[in-house]
Amino acid sequence: MRHLKRTAKLGRTGQHRNAMLANMVCSLIIHKRITTTLAKAKAARSVAEKMVTLGKKATLHSRRLAAARLHQEDAVKILFTEIAPAQKERHGGYTRIVKLNQRQGDSSQKAILEWVDIPMAAPAEQPMPEDESKAAQKPAEGEEKKS
Repeated sequence: MRHLKRTAKLGRTGQHRNAMLANMVCSLIIHKRITTTLAKAKAARSVAEKMVTLGKKATLHSRRLAAARLHQEDAVKILFTEIAPAQKERHGGYTRIVKLNQRQGDSSQKAILEWVDIPMAAPAEQPMPEDESKAAQKPAEGEEKKS
């Protein structure tokens, strides 16, 4: 009987599944948002929320448990310094899943997995090349400044 055996197998072995979910959660921590299939997003959400709960404890033991699960020290550092303090007042529900359209190749349902209260970093504006900035400053030929 499969009572209380709720693990989503995702067509992988246990070690492969654990490594994939750890990698997905690390990507979520670093990039604040990931796009994946709906089944993988639901499986990764569980791991991500458990990691935030560990991060909210902020003890050495919880940091070591998170590092043992995620295998990436830089992601654990971001989790404990940025994400967990921002979620301090929430009691669960740290992530959100937004459903997208179906994938073209195999028609699988896509989804975005993102943090709820973490503001997304705006893409940095790149400076214009000098040629375009000079062209934007001086009027085009035949046009004169109207005063």
